[in-house]
Amino acid sequence: MNKYKTSFKPVEILWDLPSSSSDGGLLLLEKLDRGLGLTSRMSACLGPCGKARHTWSKMLAQRVYGICQGWEDCNDFDRLKEDPLFELALGDKPASQPTLCRFENAVDLRALRRLSLELIRVFVDRHRNRPPGRIVIDMDATEDPAHGQQEFEFYHGFYGKHCFLPLLVFCSVDGADEELVGAILRPGNVHAGNRSASILRRLVRMLKDAFPKAEIVFRADAGFALPKVYETCESLGVSYLISLPRNSRLEKLAAPLMTEARLEKESATGKVRLFGEFQYAADSWSQERRVIVKAEIMTKGENPRFVVTNRTGDPEALYDEYCLRGDCENRIKEMKLDLMSGRTSCHRFLANAFRLLLHALAFVLMSEVRRCLAGTGLARAAIGQIRLKLLKIAALVTTSTRRILVRLPRGHPHAELIRSLLA
Repeated sequence: MNKYKTSFKPVEILWDLPSSSSDGGLLLLEKLDRGLGLTSRMSACLGPCGKARHTWSKMLAQRVYGICQGWEDCNDFDRLKEDPLFELALGDKPASQPTLCRFENAVDLRALRRLSLELIRVFVDRHRNRPPGRIVIDMDATEDPAHGQQEFEFYHGFYGKHCFLPLLVFCSVDGADEELVGAILRPGNVHAGNRSASILRRLVRMLKDAFPKAEIVFRADAGFALPKVYETCESLGVSYLISLPRNSRLEKLAAPLMTEARLEKESATGKVRLFGEFQYAADSWSQERRVIVKAEIMTKGENPRFVVTNRTGDPEALYDEYCLRGDCENRIKEMKLDLMSGRTSCHRFLANAFRLLLHALAFVLMSEVRRCLAGTGLARAAIGQIRLKLLKIAALVTTSTRRILVRLPRGHPHAELIRSLLA
């Protein structure tokens, strides 16, 4: 019991509320997961689970739901295994931390490959009834800080820390929001574009098989400015917009446009942006390619930028389209800050790769929640805000011989919205 005094009356706090939960939003997550078939499909990639009491399907759902609700640490389930709503959503009592740890370490490389392919199929099946006219693929790397001595954690000079280097892949359909289709954990000492060409080839082939009439565009920053990436896109008939790192040859070719921009800046009060193009081939390229140049002069200095592309069209319009790839960085921030995808703290590399996929599935499920909020005040809310306002809800659970009664707070600010989503 906790006690303290106010200016009115003494206050006593007892921690004995029966059959209650702080995660009323689990009801919504379970309903949407059942509609998508997300965790059931993904758990089927793990193979038979033997005679264990807790099935792969239940433990995978438990981990994904927990991450969505803000319980990303397996240790949280030492207490949450008594939570009545987790038991209701899973159909059984949640597994304990040691059981979940064995589960994460039981996944092998073949299962990880099947999970990665199934994640793409989930995206394809979402759009099969309405085939897209245009699919934009955005690919980016990020760092996951290491937690002590772990397999394949290395020091990365760019980030200045020991880490892993995940590769995250997103697709947007006909201008809609980014959808996660790939989350691949890589050692911490690889190049940002490591394995990007082979992953892109596999993804594009699956998309073309499903949507043969769709235009496919690939966008990426300078970490993916690699000959293998260009050649893969060209061989598969994929348009690309990829940033190029600055070098002396590119700056020399852009010099006339930069001179023109400097002259304009002399009479301009704000920044000046001019666009042009030229043909260029690095020594490692097999052919010349079109390079778009942005000659920008700002109050803080010069900011020339270069983008290589195989597309035709106005240079400024193409550059602005390339800049839209920044939205995938916002999605990565949501994964890292709201869903804690950097908790790759297992010793074994394969277990950490599986953990990253668990966080990816949580992102897919939370993205489905956000799609259901179209037309509401939360339609553009970040995942952390959606969790706070829709999922972290107090619930009182009463079980009788005839039914399970879940009571949610009548005074919740979004009670009507939650009621309509659950209807």
